[in-house]
Amino acid sequence: RVTEAMSRAAESNATLLIRGESGVGKELVARGVHYNSPRKDNVFVCLNCAALSTDLLASELFGHERGAFTGATDRKIGKFEAAHKGTLMLDEIGEMSPAIQAKFLRVLEGHPFERVGGNKPITCDVRVIAATNRDLEKAVADALFRRDLFFRLRVLEIVVPPLRKRVDDIPVLSDYFLERFNN
Repeated sequence: RVTEAMSRAAESNATLLIRGESGVGKELVARGVHYNSPRKDNVFVCLNCAALSTDLLASELFGHERGAFTGATDRKIGKFEAAHKGTLMLDEIGEMSPAIQAKFLRVLEGHPFERVGGNKPITCDVRVIAATNRDLEKAVADALFRRDLFFRLRVLEIVVPPLRKRVDDIPVLSDYFLERFNN
């Protein structure tokens, strides 16, 4: 079912939300969608939203201008610009702060953005794939995640079940790893 959903998602340019527990292969699914899509000849850029503070995440997503903050010694393009004509995967999207969620939502809606410390509008052609292991419906109900962003991200959705619910995959994986490690 996941493979079929990946094929359908690859044909589309719509935003995709991949859900599943940690370790189920959400990034692998995202890469599979990208490399089977019309964007396959362009870049696949991945960013873990949980690994960065709010300010650093804004800089990583949208870039920054020289002098925008202490330590900004050069102009830096963000992941959106870096992924132009390709795919941007945002892992752990449920960890994104409300301040960044609002700015990110505007970009998803097609509005231009500005680098941190900049004033020049930038527009990019990027397919966004988001992934999370969090219960976003609960986060929306608890006012920790924007409802409008949740629905914008969930245009397409793939739920990746854990291996314990895919028992038929165990022999295939066992054979693969046995052959790989024997070689």
